[in-house]
Amino acid sequence: MSLATVNRSPAEPLFRALASTIAPILRLFTRQDWRGGDKVPRTGGVIVVANHISNFDPVVLAHFLVWHGRWPRALAKSELWRVPVVGWLARSLGQIPVERRTARALESLKAAASALARGECVVIYPEGTITRDPDGWPMTGRLGAGRLALETGCQVLPIGQWGAQEVMPGRHLVFPRLLPRRTMQVLVGDPVDLTDLREARDSPSAAAEASLRIMDAVTALVGELRGEAPPADRYDLRAGRRLPRDWAGEV
Repeated sequence: MSLATVNRSPAEPLFRALASTIAPILRLFTRQDWRGGDKVPRTGGVIVVANHISNFDPVVLAHFLVWHGRWPRALAKSELWRVPVVGWLARSLGQIPVERRTARALESLKAAASALARGECVVIYPEGTITRDPDGWPMTGRLGAGRLALETGCQVLPIGQWGAQEVMPGRHLVFPRLLPRRTMQVLVGDPVDLTDLREARDSPSAAAEASLRIMDAVTALVGELRGEAPPADRYDLRAGRRLPRDWAGEV
């Protein structure tokens, strides 16, 4: 099925050209196990939240979303904008830089809110980086996705993914291991219900609870893909170990 058939939404010509070029390569070297694609809304602002397991999984997730009618606008660390070619691509494809651990970090949420107001699909990795959990489970989440959801009232769509870490393992950029073919698993869950938190959306505790629900939803999907029960505790970057799952995480 051609891209023109499954995704007629407007996008940058470069974005459409890249998607049309890269998709056949991905289908040649990887298998796709996509589930729940019917839950992806075809129009309107939506916040997609997913676990982060590899430098390859943004490509996998983008492939999935584009072929389900949405052009992802992902929040990503601003350092990538300073990498030759990668930075140019990020700017050209309308991605959103995040100035982590600076006073300008909240500017990315304003840019994301503007994108949502235009009816775009904003992608956030709530963990903020590739998981450090020793077994690859999702970590504690930062509060940005919860804050954005409470501020905008947009639907939060959780996605679990597994398999990309076999193509590009570890936290550093490495040459992809494309053979033998690995299966890229993507599972979409039901929207995260944050309705009861929206009246208190300016409260830090509301954002913390929203973050907790988001990470619970994503973790459950990863467990379903892996056929395993997630651990009772959740790895926290600041502590360098797993903590009780009700630890809300950092901003």
